[in-house]
Amino acid sequence: MTGNHQALALLLFSAFVAVTLGITTWVSRNRHGSEEEFYVGGRLFSPMENGFAIAGDYMSAASFLGVTGLIALFGYDGLLYVVGFLVAWLVVLFLVAELVRNCGRFTLSDVVAARMSERPVRIAAGTSSVTVSVLYLVAQMVGAGSLVALLLGNTGEAARSWAVIGVGALMVIYVSLGGMRATTWIQIVKAVLLLAGTVALTVLVLVRFHGDFDQLLRTAAARSGHGDAFLAPGLKYGGDWTARFDFMSLGLALVLGTAGLPHILSRFYTVPTAQAARRSVVWAIGLIGGFYLMTIVLGFGAAAIVGPEAVRGSNASGNTAVPLLALDLGGGADSTGGAVLFAVVGAIAFATILAVVAGITLASSASVAHDLYASLRRRQAKPRSEVAVARVAAVGVGVVAIALGLLARDLNVAFLVGLAFAVAASANLPVLMYSLFWRGFTTRGAVWAVYGGLVPALALVVLSPVVSGSPESLFPTVDFQYFPLQNPGLVSIPLGFLAGWLGTITSAEVADDAKHAETEVRSLTGAGAA
Repeated sequence: MTGNHQALALLLFSAFVAVTLGITTWVSRNRHGSEEEFYVGGRLFSPMENGFAIAGDYMSAASFLGVTGLIALFGYDGLLYVVGFLVAWLVVLFLVAELVRNCGRFTLSDVVAARMSERPVRIAAGTSSVTVSVLYLVAQMVGAGSLVALLLGNTGEAARSWAVIGVGALMVIYVSLGGMRATTWIQIVKAVLLLAGTVALTVLVLVRFHGDFDQLLRTAAARSGHGDAFLAPGLKYGGDWTARFDFMSLGLALVLGTAGLPHILSRFYTVPTAQAARRSVVWAIGLIGGFYLMTIVLGFGAAAIVGPEAVRGSNASGNTAVPLLALDLGGGADSTGGAVLFAVVGAIAFATILAVVAGITLASSASVAHDLYASLRRRQAKPRSEVAVARVAAVGVGVVAIALGLLARDLNVAFLVGLAFAVAASANLPVLMYSLFWRGFTTRGAVWAVYGGLVPALALVVLSPVVSGSPESLFPTVDFQYFPLQNPGLVSIPLGFLAGWLGTITSAEVADDAKHAETEVRSLTGAGAA
């Protein structure tokens, strides 16, 4: 890329940053400083607005950069992420959205603590929520590093590191100043930009092949170096039984993990009623479904037009497949059209990252302030002091995410998100399901369900090939790999449910039938909901 082309890319990116900072500044002048304003934007958003914001929150760097890269490199096996990410929303729609909106106020802990001893439950659920959020943030940071390095024409370690630090600083500003209202509008703007850019690229790919999707697939298979195996299962996950179990583990994590993601659950509180929450999810499913169908075209388009070797040469994990595809579709590296399309796609991808990290940071800082801080103080924190703590927590979460993002910068972002989904499904989903549907569930069961899923999930990741024992690991020079699977979901998710059951049946506490009845009526009817 020439200096002029890089300047154009940076100009478009800077324009988006300026617009989003303007939104944040405007919102910060009109906020009231209350918990409800900071955490859930005053519950004033319509179902359509919230649906676009949910889509903007969910269509992350893992989707736009990571999934398309995996399809470009591994063909059919990369489609697992598309299927898992989309099917997960059926679980959210039928089991979570309306019930969570009726039972809670700001966080996951509100739902669980409604019928349990509040302090231990809030500490456990808050700890889990922050852990999941940080893991999810790391994936976005890695995507930011790869993208900005490509935009700058400098793939060195220093450029990627500064990109990660810059994204971290911006997300702290968005959350600290604007809260949920600014974050929501940033996500809406980003969703519109991302969908428009994806539609444009999809149309260009299909035009290149005269609308013949079969020809696109055949060309992708021919250029992949794997032939027809590129279009069949098994290229990444079918080599042996370990790979097949990894496939099942990842699929389970993706389908169940969305219902336990803190930043997704918090979005249901930004609308006034449970019916609005359900309608928000319907909007989100339509937008997200259309987007993922287009990523299939983009992934195979990158394989057919750019070629897996070129994609792997730019970024070993495939994170830059879409920008490279845009460059080629526009006419190549030396053309003005290629430079413009590359710059637009790069700016949209970066907008994607900024919007998602803002939502995740807000959810994690809310968990720190509303759950951990308020519980550990031993008395209910005042609303204004809680909001102040949330702003400070956003800085701390940002620092941790930056540090881990620098460490994991060579991993595929979709793969990293898969780990976050596994932890969410292991620690958050069991306690949420038991709280909503099991009459006899107790405080000990709730605490054991959280830690019984969280600790094994994290321990298995540490002992997996992700961290050590292979050239692609975080620490390739050492080997303490004792768990063969890259994703822990197949083991840790059942352990979370088992721990919650064991904790309940061994507890001396008698479940409060009256509180369960109250929670059940509230979850189904909305009576008494915030």
